[in-house]
Amino acid sequence: MSCPHPRTLLPGLVAAGLTFSGCSGDGSQVLTLGIPTTVQDSGLLDLLLPEFERAHPEFRVRFIAAGSGELLALGARGDLDVLLSHSPAAEIEFVEAGHGRSRQTVMENDFVIAGPPSDPAGIRPVHDAALALVHIAEAGTPFLSRGDDSGTHRKELDLRAEAGLSAGGAGYREAGQGMGAVLRAASDLGAYALCDRATFLNLSETLELEILVEGDPRLLNVYSVVEVARARQPEGARAFAEWMRSAAGRRAIASYGSERLGVPLFRPTG
Repeated sequence: MSCPHPRTLLPGLVAAGLTFSGCSGDGSQVLTLGIPTTVQDSGLLDLLLPEFERAHPEFRVRFIAAGSGELLALGARGDLDVLLSHSPAAEIEFVEAGHGRSRQTVMENDFVIAGPPSDPAGIRPVHDAALALVHIAEAGTPFLSRGDDSGTHRKELDLRAEAGLSAGGAGYREAGQGMGAVLRAASDLGAYALCDRATFLNLSETLELEILVEGDPRLLNVYSVVEVARARQPEGARAFAEWMRSAAGRRAIASYGSERLGVPLFRPTG
């Protein structure tokens, strides 16, 4: 069986039982990493993987990009070795159920609510993210939800629950897609969307959207690295988790975005 090219493995291939062991042609061991689409669409992954492989040439990383909920489901089946996630409550449940060996926070940024510059729902002066969602719903203006059990989607649902607001109603649509795809669609539709700041800034030059609500403490976006209990490559999983928290990993995280955008897009933690 030939290796998927170049690095990406579709979740459907994993569900179909694709085997990864022995897939690398250079003698290195294949490490299967799950990453949220926010990490891929922000561009951070393109920095992290080469840096990790330079530090650990014995491993070759193949990655699956999906929402955190789907990644945790793949991990529970043993289809991943290690994963990054930004859905804290789901991660804790994952570890407590015995699916994860360890969970450690590694970085953070924040969520924002983006929307059309004309701001038809009038949320620009609002600093309460839950209240902003109420205004959008009451105005009946388009709101595009991830709708995919990702960390972003769960944050949206948490904010709606705090506001006593259900998902749905006039203007509400679920995309079932990754962060970059949702932002592009929201731009085309003139819709609002909850998104992570890093992906928005990485794509902002291609979007007809502006950040309208930010700074609410509830919009903190925390990422953790989780080693999977049923990992086929437990040594690689441990190496990746340790590298993400090492001085080299922290430098890579902290540097991303500064050169092109003038500001770092993630902050290392732990």
